Order: sequence, then C-alpha cells, then structure tokens
Amino acid sequence: MSISSQEICILPNKNNLALLQTNGMPGNLYNICSNLPAAPTRLERLLRDRELRKYSKCLNDCEAELPSSTQDCFSPDLETSTCWFNDEELLEPVSASRSLNDDGERLDFRASKQRLLVVANRLPVSAVRHGEDSWQLEMSVGGLVTALLGVKEFDTRWIGWAGVNVPDEIGQKALAKALDEKLMQRCIPVFLDEEVVHQYYNGYCNNILWPLFHYIGLPQEDRLATTRSFQSQFDAYKKANQLFADVVNEHYEEGDVVWCHDYHLMFLPKCLKERNSKMKVGWFLHTPFPSSEIHRMLPSRLELLRSVLAADLVGFHTYDYARHFVSACTRILGLEGTPEGVEDQGKLTRIAAFPVGIDSERFIKALELPEVQDHMKVLKQRFAGRKVMLGVDRLDMIKGIPQKILAFEKFLEENPNWRNKVVLLQIAVPTRTDVPEYQKLTSQVHEIVGRINGRFGSLTAVPIHHLDRSLDFHELCALYAVTDVALVTSLRDGMNLVSYEYVACQESKKGVLILSEFAGAAQSLGAGAILVNPWNVTEVASSIGYALNMPADEREKRHHHNFKHVISHTAQEWAATFVSELNVTIVEAQLRTRQIPPPLPIEVAVDRYSCSNNRLLILGFNATLTEPVDTLGRKDSQINEWEPKLRPDLQEPLRKLCDDPKTTVLILSGSARNVLDDNFSDYNLWLAAENGMFLRVTTGDWMTTMPENLSMEWVDSVKNVFEYFTDRTPRSQFEVRETSLIWNYKYSDVEFGRLQARDLLQHLWTGPISNASLDVVQGRRSVEGAAIDRILGEIVHNKGMKEPIDYVLCIGHFLTKDEDIYTFFEPELPSEVPASVRPQVPTQVRTSTAGSRAAFLLKQNSMSAVEQNKSYSIDGDTLHLMVTDRISFQEGSSVLDLQANDYFSCSVARKRSNSRYRLQSSDEVVTLLRELADHR
Repeated sequence: MSISSQEICILPNKNNLALLQTNGMPGNLYNICSNLPAAPTRLERLLRDRELRKYSKCLNDCEAELPSSTQDCFSPDLETSTCWFNDEELLEPVSASRSLNDDGERLDFRASKQRLLVVANRLPVSAVRHGEDSWQLEMSVGGLVTALLGVKEFDTRWIGWAGVNVPDEIGQKALAKALDEKLMQRCIPVFLDEEVVHQYYNGYCNNILWPLFHYIGLPQEDRLATTRSFQSQFDAYKKANQLFADVVNEHYEEGDVVWCHDYHLMFLPKCLKERNSKMKVGWFLHTPFPSSEIHRMLPSRLELLRSVLAADLVGFHTYDYARHFVSACTRILGLEGTPEGVEDQGKLTRIAAFPVGIDSERFIKALELPEVQDHMKVLKQRFAGRKVMLGVDRLDMIKGIPQKILAFEKFLEENPNWRNKVVLLQIAVPTRTDVPEYQKLTSQVHEIVGRINGRFGSLTAVPIHHLDRSLDFHELCALYAVTDVALVTSLRDGMNLVSYEYVACQESKKGVLILSEFAGAAQSLGAGAILVNPWNVTEVASSIGYALNMPADEREKRHHHNFKHVISHTAQEWAATFVSELNVTIVEAQLRTRQIPPPLPIEVAVDRYSCSNNRLLILGFNATLTEPVDTLGRKDSQINEWEPKLRPDLQEPLRKLCDDPKTTVLILSGSARNVLDDNFSDYNLWLAAENGMFLRVTTGDWMTTMPENLSMEWVDSVKNVFEYFTDRTPRSQFEVRETSLIWNYKYSDVEFGRLQARDLLQHLWTGPISNASLDVVQGRRSVEGAAIDRILGEIVHNKGMKEPIDYVLCIGHFLTKDEDIYTFFEPELPSEVPASVRPQVPTQVRTSTAGSRAAFLLKQNSMSAVEQNKSYSIDGDTLHLMVTDRISFQEGSSVLDLQANDYFSCSVARKRSNSRYRLQSSDEVVTLLRELADHR
C-alpha cells in the first residue's frame, strides 16, 4: 500500500455511492485509436538504443570493406531494433540511416551524428586579446571540458562565455570569427558585460550557489550587506541565463538536443521551454546537490527548482544527489516524487544519476609518447628509493588539502621508519586568487607545509613537494604513472575526475587510490579504493600506512576493479547515455501528452449552452470556485483552506446562472455542510456536502442518506486512534463530523506525514474497522462519482422535471478516484476492450437506464459484503472514515437525453484526467461561467 497524498477519508459505502471503477489509463475517454500494439517500455527503448550505438561505433571503427570476422560485433537483434524505431510513430528520427539497393538488401547502415548543443558557463577555450581585432585561444581546464573533449558521437556545438569581457562590437565580431576559423564553428560565444559577470558569476554563482551546494552555507560576514546585494545578484543571474537562452535560440535547429550544464545555468531550462516547449532540454549538475534542509536556505529556492524542472531530464553524478533534489522538490515545492522523477500536474521531469567518466584512451595512449616517457624517467630517477604519494587538486577549500597534509604529518609521527622513504607531491592549482578566503587558504597550506618540511626534512630531501601551479598534460600523465599512492581527500566533491585519471595511468604500476567518501567518485570507485573520512585525520593516516604496505596481489585486485570501470564508463558513454535517456524521455512525454485532455473550447461550450433548454451544471468547490492556495501551508494558506471562500469575482455570474429557470446548478464538495451554507445560502442551487452524505436545495433543509439504524459503535475507537496520531504528527488536524471522521496531515512534513498515514491505516485495518461497514478514502476533496445518479434523481423529483436534460457541464478538481463523475455520462466500455483503449465519441451519450446502467447497478447489488464494505482509494491528503450501508434510491439518469456535443466534462488544474477537457486554473473557470451567464 503506497501513500501518495496527504488526506485519508473513511466514508459510507452505500449502494447509491458505489464507485464505477475504471482500471484504464487516466485520460480523456473519447479520442484514441483502438487495437494499438503495446508500446515498448523505457528499458526496451534504452537497450535498443544502446545496441544501435554499439553497432554504429563498430561501423565507424571499421574500414569500408568489412572482413567477415567483424560480423560478430553486430547485434543479432539489429533488424528487430531498426524496425522498432521505424514503427514507433512518436519517436523522432534517431541517429541512424539505412540505404537499400533495388532488391531491398541492406547496403550500409551508418550513424549520422545528432546535433548536440552543449551550453555551459565557459567555452572549452579561453580567449586572450592581442590588439583590437586579434585573439589567441587557449584550452580551458576543468572537469566538464575533460569529460566532453572525447565525445565524438554527436555533432557538438559548445555555447558559453569565452572568459573575457568584450564590450565593443568590433571585438565581438573578431572573437566570433577567430572561433569560427580555428574551431570550425564548434564554439559559439556568449557576450556578458563586466557588471553582469561580476554580479552573476562572482556574486550569485560563486558566492551564493557554490558554497551552499558544497555545504559551506551562505555568506555570514555582513548579513545586512548580503541581504541587500542578494536580489541584484539574482537579477543578474536571471539576465545572464536569458542571454545564454538568446544565443541558443539563435543557433537552434529542429531536432537538436540542448544540454545545459551546472549551477550557473539553473534558470536556463525555463527560459528555453518558454520560447519553444518542444525543444529537447536536459540539465546536468556537476557539483553535489545538498539536502533539502540546506537548499531551503536559498531565498530563491522556489524559482530555481521550478526552472530546473522545466527540463525534460535532470542528471546528477550520484544517486544521493538525485535523491536530495527529489526531496527538495517534495518538501519545498510540495510536488510528488516518483521512482522516475518529479511529477507536477501530469508533467514528469525525469531525475536520474549519470556518473561522468573521462576519455581513458587519451591517457592510456599518452603513456606511450616519448615526451611522457622522458618525464617518467626523470621522476623515477629523482625519487628513486622512495614511495611517491600524489595529490592533484585545485587550491580550494572543499578539496581538503590541509586535512590531507595534516594526516600525512600524523603518519610520519607514528611511523618514523617511513620518514625518509616516502614523499608527498601536492599539486595545488591556484583558483580565485583575488578572493580573501582563498588567499587565506593558500597561506594556511604554505604554513603547514613549511612546518612539516622543517620538522621532518633534511638538507637533501623534504617529505612534501608543494607546487602552486598546474602541469601540462604530458607532465601530469607521467606523474600519475610513477605514483604509488594517490590521495584524494575532498571534503565535498561532485565527482573528482583526478581519481579516474590516476587509475587510467596505473595499468603498469597498479598503485593504490585513497579516496574521500564525500567525493562523488566514491560511488563508482569505492570498491577498489580505500575510502576515508577526510575529517578523521587519524583514519587517513592509518589508511596511508595500509596503502604503502599493501600486498601486491591485493593492489592488483583493487586496481583491476577500478581500471575496468574507468575504461568502460567513459566520457563518451556518459554523454551518449544521457542523450539516449533524454531522447527516450521525450518519446515517453509525447505518449503521456496523448493522455492529457485538450483545453476546453469555451466558445463551443457557450454556443451549445445557449441552444439547449434544460441544463445541468455540476461544479466542484475547492480549487474550482475558490482562490488557489499555497500547498506548502505558508502565510495564511492553512486558515484559508480550512475555511474556503467563494471567489468574489464568481458571485455575480453564479447568481445569474442560478436565477436562470433553464439551468440547474449543483455544487459537489467534500466540505462540511456549514462551509457550503456559509458560501452558497443566498443562491438558488443544490448543495451536496461531505462526499454526498448530505443534500439540499438552498431553499430547503438538509437531507441525509444515512438510515437511522446504522451502527456507530466504531466511532469512539477510531476517534482515539485519530487523536493519538494527531498528537504525534505536528501540524496535523482532526475533525469530527456527523457521519465521518477526518484526519488532515497536509501541512505536516511530507515524508513523515505519509509514514504516519501508512501506520495509521495499518492499525485501523487490523483493529477498529476490521469488521465495520466502512470505506477509506484518501483525498482532501473527495466526491463520490456514482452518487450523481442518486442526486440527479432527487433533483428531478424535487423540481418535477418533465423536459429531458439536454446539456451537462461538469467542472472540478476531483481526485482520480472520484473522476467517475466525468465518466458517468459517457457510454459504458465493453468488457472485452482493453482498459487503456478509449472509445470514440458516440453520437448519443446516454438516454436511459435500461441498458448498461441497469447492469452496472445489478452488478453492484451482487457484490460480496467484503467488496461492498472495504473498498478504498489512496489519493489525497486527508483521511476520512465514514459509515456504510447498501440502500436504494431512485435514479435520475432516466431524464437524460444527452448528445455527445452537449456534454462537457472539465478537470481544473489536473492534466491527467478522465475528463474530456481541461481548464488550467480557477481563473479560467471564472471566464467560462461569465460567458455562460451572458448567454442565458
């Protein structure tokens, strides 16, 4: 049993309230083709796409005339896979093409590269200006550049900032020309002025987001100044993201995949989707994503999360980061987390982990180069007779360089026999040298290194060699290859590809990797590495000793495990997997879109209304006729929702509709009678309160459907249970009504509330209500669909209605469980038709109860006692318990003479629905009712 909402209701299960269950896929019931083959699953799509990638790679690696021995590399299911892609009507063309000769034989199958727009804060090159119109380009450093340099499966365009301010138009044109000439239009610059760069990059990105995502927290030096500057920094951040979006839109071609990278561009997916909703957009974070408790510190937390959710696919390096993101969306936005991702009103954003890799072949082949061999020879001679330990990090506070050096000092203290036999080479690449915190860190590291070298060094050798500079590629590969132990002590790191590079260069020496458990790479290389907590200096020192004394067979086993992972999980595979997942996600989104009802054609609905003679308007209350409320319970929203009020701008049109003798208005709600009385007593309409338990016309008294002899012995025991869970669940509320008990945990902690609801339900089913005639309904706006028949009968009887009802409009934000209100007026589905297949619109919807409707009631009357008394649904945020019994009522559907084009069922703010149409919000409800009121 899964608790997917925050309201549970247990209610009477009477004959007239029996649910017309629909097991089909949610969606409008009138516009789908029959006899469709079963769509392939997401996993099938991904596996087949993987086979095509392997096949294409094999072809690209082979000569034009392939020897017969290479045929083994082809997939035996290739023909099937290709047919599947061609048969999938919604799948856009994939990166493959096939040529046939006149006899229909396949001549070739070559991969045509899909265009990939990589959008990152920085280009893979940095520009240095020489004169007015001359530029020199230098390769940038960083994990993203390293990861994507080797990706050759796509026709890649890189969009980003060139790392220099170019305010003049002449300079911008000259730089763009230089990039075109030297990089063949592969790099497209985004130009940012100096002030935007300062506020966006140095301010919001590096002073706000980066520290927070690494658990450092927001700046604390001058809180008032930080508060004052925050809004201007966030405005610059949004402006910069919009500038990136403008460049993307300028170069975008239909079918391109747009891959946005890192925390610098969290606002970009929203900007792109607002311009082109069909654009394939993915977003990937290269840093950790913090827990929801850390992320909620951001004043702009809501906007950033919703902007990222505009993407089709959101990727992280590890499952932990993905889990934190889903938790933030659940706790901060109040959205529903699913195994696939985050769902918001039918729109699913897939969330997944994609551990990045490196171009391992580049490092492995580099070891054979003469210049690398020369560097290796020099290093071996320089450190002959000593074990070499290596650290390669940016000089950054998250890299744990001081902790690493202090652990090495402790190791030397505790192991005097190693003092002249081991050396630590620490490469600390300077970064953000103009920031005081980084300057302070540099001084601290230098002080510790000097102290240790003075303490344990000699005239001829020192234990620590510390370099405040970067090394070129050949020097770095040589250093990796001669190292015995690599020491990575990140305090918090998105991935850390240094560990991958070290493993790739160690096939000969088979050195040991000591890896921080707080680095993302620990999730991938943890089995072969020695995992440590860098804050525990004693543990790291002990691990150094263990690594230096490790037997050769254990070193080989550990290295073999990590080396196999590094060469198989490459940067190319990482990028291809992400893009493949994004393409499949788009296909699934298109399939889901087919289940979304189209917008209500208001003009048509109004026109049919004006042509009819006896109209029935069925209106929900909460979220339909009320103002939208904050789902997270901030400000006054809790009070407002517990006391819902009719929107003021609906009062006049609703009164006009109620005074029309040709129109009958019915308000359906799970609210209590007093709530409906307070809002509608002055209107001439019908009210159905407490899930149909009470009914009245506003000129009369409330009538109850409950027989007088029903046992209510269960109430006290259930009440005690509800009171107990209310006490132990902060911000939950408990309400006693005449025929039901309600426990609302909407404003409790999301996850804790669901756990409590699950515990409560299990306790109730095994105890107080195990033998009672009760229904359990979860949902804060629960309305029984089949109760319409009974209510309709009461209306016909009370009004003495003679003329058939020839127009029905049903509008509501009903729960999925209660959406049989919409399907009540639709024809019955034949039992042999699959549930997921929806019928075409009939020419006449319903005329009498002699046929399928009577059969439905007969079926309900023949249900077993267990089926009658124990049906329940999980879909909402309040738990109701209500008494049940089976009693008969006269049916009202016999007065229906309804044509298909005179019936309009509309869901409000719910994309996946059984309704024919949808309205985006209660604002559109206002527009519709005003139009109807003006065309009486």
